[in-house]
Amino acid sequence: MHQKQDNNIKIIKLVNGDDIVAVVEFTKRQLDPKNKTINIERPLQIKYVPQITAAGFKDYIALIRWTAYTDDEQITIPKDKIMTITTANDAMSRSYQGVVDTYEDIPLAKDKVKHAKVQLSTNANKKINEIFDDNMNFYDDDDEGTLH
Repeated sequence: MHQKQDNNIKIIKLVNGDDIVAVVEFTKRQLDPKNKTINIERPLQIKYVPQITAAGFKDYIALIRWTAYTDDEQITIPKDKIMTITTANDAMSRSYQGVVDTYEDIPLAKDKVKHAKVQLSTNANKKINEIFDDNMNFYDDDDEGTLH
């Protein structure tokens, strides 16, 4: 498989709040102000998934297919839907490249992937409840649930 240079891996912030990581090659056509679209290759959406750890809440980042109902590897998006485009750092570039190397194997939403349900242990459930109980102390009963 042809490897793209890391400086072509960009993070695109869309006006709807989505963060997309993709390969973007800035050609003359892409940069032409008359051209109202931009082509991106193999876009993955960056999902921030909160996790509860012993140290508290931590964000886990997952890269998922952004265009779930197509096999197209190149997607065209309107430039007016883009807020910013930045170059991915080395860690994100490595993560992206690792996922893209198996891009064809990433399940499409139409494939209806089944996810296993996991039941928390009694101890893990107790820890989660303690965290929520501790956070509930931010509420003052006199102010009818006002967060302080």
